[in-house]
Amino acid sequence: MTPQGEDFSAWYNELVAKAQLVDRGPARGTMVIRPYGYRLWELLQAELDRRIKDTGHENAYFPMLIPESYLRREAEHVEGFSPELAVVTHAGGKELEEPLIVRPTSETIIGEMMAKWVSSHRDLPLLLNQWANVVRWELRPRMFLRTTEFLWQEGHTAHADEADAMRETMLALDLYTEVARDIAAIPVVPGEKTPGERFAGAVRTYTIEGMMRDGKALQAGTSHYMGTNFAEAFDIRYTSGTGRLEPCHTTSWGMTTRMIGAVIMTHGDDKGLVLPPRLAPYQVVVVPIGRGDQLERTSAAARELADRLKAAGVRAHVDDRAQLSPGFRFNDWELRGVPVRLELGPRDLESGTVVMVRRLGDEGKQSIPVSSAPDVIPGLLEEFQEFLLRRATAFRDGHTAAADSWDVFVEVVASGWASALHCGAPACEDDIKAKTAATPRCIPLDGAAETGRCVHCGEPSAYGKRVLFGRAY
Repeated sequence: MTPQGEDFSAWYNELVAKAQLVDRGPARGTMVIRPYGYRLWELLQAELDRRIKDTGHENAYFPMLIPESYLRREAEHVEGFSPELAVVTHAGGKELEEPLIVRPTSETIIGEMMAKWVSSHRDLPLLLNQWANVVRWELRPRMFLRTTEFLWQEGHTAHADEADAMRETMLALDLYTEVARDIAAIPVVPGEKTPGERFAGAVRTYTIEGMMRDGKALQAGTSHYMGTNFAEAFDIRYTSGTGRLEPCHTTSWGMTTRMIGAVIMTHGDDKGLVLPPRLAPYQVVVVPIGRGDQLERTSAAARELADRLKAAGVRAHVDDRAQLSPGFRFNDWELRGVPVRLELGPRDLESGTVVMVRRLGDEGKQSIPVSSAPDVIPGLLEEFQEFLLRRATAFRDGHTAAADSWDVFVEVVASGWASALHCGAPACEDDIKAKTAATPRCIPLDGAAETGRCVHCGEPSAYGKRVLFGRAY
């Protein structure tokens, strides 16, 4: 593959195909997620879905075709999404009386139903989640990162007041931070978006931002407090305990298949994928070696070992493709990011050992007793998971710097993130982007209090703390 240092974009595009994660769909900008890539999504989905349900939310499903008039009820929302909409104008051989929008997001259709389901304060909070596909017409598609159709989870909730809705908004952000950090081993930075970067129709938008190995940022999940904007547009109201009719406060939040791209670009190297064990479709691959009768014996032993690993809770797979050389199979699983490879040959059978190779690390090949593998490997997988998080954190911190002058700012954002004071003016943000390609990624929640002058225009800073800027996907 093209080395990362030579052309990171080419490296990524080649890797997602060679690792059999995805293929291009027949319609422009679409993708076919292959089984190995879809298994990554299933594992991530299961972890997030469990956490969502544990916090009291219920899954539902809403139509993907939305009447055009629904989007027009919230002016800022339709304006924000208008360039990305796919519109159905004909069906059943006839022109439709009202065009239908292919779901770009579901605030409008869910808002319509919330208005039917909420009448009293006893109906609140209403906590819904949907796993679905959405369509947004992308001008520059890239597999997993920006495609015309992608998969996601979208939470939508209604509350009696701002305080409860804001608790929900931050709860969702915490869920995303936890999944990114503990499952994907990505040390994201949670923070609030500036007004110019808010979701269309939101009062406040929060994000988790991860740094990829080329120093660029990737927005990996967002959570929005909508205020009463959609409640007013869709008449989502409840009767309070005092008998007054009040508008609900709503939220929405989502995480998408973009997270697969985040995993690839946070951990991958010039050899291919590097998968965190908690997301790896196969945590261990056993490769039997030999010819003829030897291969039959090592294959049988490999299957027995894999069964014992599975019983110990390890996702194990036996690669006994006899038509391929051992070297090809070794390289193939290295390319596909398997955390641990076990090589089992005739001599290993005789000695009761198996050769263990980790995807990263300086240990090299190690022989371990076959009998102890199910006891040893789960701990090694946990160590590898923690190692990846430490490595990614060190990389992020090593490529993030404070910028107190424009010259330093320009230098820092060329290869990483700049932490700088900012005036908050959209025109200033636009000028920074035009000159450096960097945008405000977020106002970190844990940022220290600080005021001063904007790093670009010199006007007073607006947020009481520094803003993270970086080039982004």
